[in-house]
Amino acid sequence: MLHTIFDHMFTLPLPFLEKLLRPVIVYLVLVVLLRLFGKRELAQLNPFDLVVLLSLSNTVQNAIIGDDNSISGGVIGAVGLLGINWLVVRTLYNSPRLTRVIEGSSTLLVTDGEIDMPALKRESLTEEELMEVIHRQGFERLDQVGRCVLEPNGTFYVEPVEPSSADRQHTEVLARIDSLMKEVAGLRADMTRNS
Repeated sequence: MLHTIFDHMFTLPLPFLEKLLRPVIVYLVLVVLLRLFGKRELAQLNPFDLVVLLSLSNTVQNAIIGDDNSISGGVIGAVGLLGINWLVVRTLYNSPRLTRVIEGSSTLLVTDGEIDMPALKRESLTEEELMEVIHRQGFERLDQVGRCVLEPNGTFYVEPVEPSSADRQHTEVLARIDSLMKEVAGLRADMTRNS
């Protein structure tokens, strides 16, 4: 009885090499497909994208494990996935050129408060989605954004507009006036004490 239980849990119905190759092939195909379908899939998950990713994981499950529900098969599949991921990460770390080819490049979406509509369209983002990202980054209006970049990993980098020289001078003048007011207040306090 106990022997049968362990036999069902650990006996592989598929050859070891096949169990190792299945997750590697599926992993590489998914990397290529995610690269082809764009950064948007990684950037934001709307309800449709979430459904696709959940269905995708269920779709490739059988391709990864085959007709195998054993613990051994699951462990071998996990080792295959982790192994290929480790190998890809190491390879990309050592080859910046290959990293750019596989991951792609950044996309500039906003420059000095102006949306680059062709870039937005290329990334399948709506203006509303872009504004939501900008608001989440702490900006109220588009004219406050100097640059908004969609990185290859799907994250957004938003930087503020650099203040103009007139704005900087205005801030400096206000700071100097504040400093002078503190000095005058200090002098008044000294005069009051000395009187």
